[in-house]
Amino acid sequence: QVQPVESGGGLVQPGGSLRLSCATSGRLFSFSVMGWYRQAPGKQRELVALITSGGSTTYADSVKGRFTISRDNAKNTVYLQMNSLKPEDTAVYYCTQGLNIWGNGTLVTVSS
Repeated sequence: QVQPVESGGGLVQPGGSLRLSCATSGRLFSFSVMGWYRQAPGKQRELVALITSGGSTTYADSVKGRFTISRDNAKNTVYLQMNSLKPEDTAVYYCTQGLNIWGNGTLVTVSS
C-alpha cells in the first residue's frame, strides 16, 4: 500500500484561496473513494470532502459552496480547491484513499 502525499498547504489571508493536491502511485486509485479530512489544534479529525470512483461528491456543511474536491485518474491525484478561506479552516489537511490509507498531512493556516 502506497501512502498518499499531500502538497499545497501554506499561509493564506482570510478570503483567499489554496489548492491542495494528493498524489499516490497505487494501482487501485481509480477504483478508490478518495477524501480529505482535517484536524485543527485541540480538535478531532473531521471530514472535509469525499469523492467516489464515479465522481460523486460529499462535503461537510462547513465547507459547502467554498471547497471543491476533484480527481484526475490519469495522474492518480485528487485535489481540494479551497476558496473564501476563513480562520476556522486552519488545520492539518489529510488525504485518504479508501479511508484506510492516510497521508502525513499538509498544514493550512488562514490568518491576516
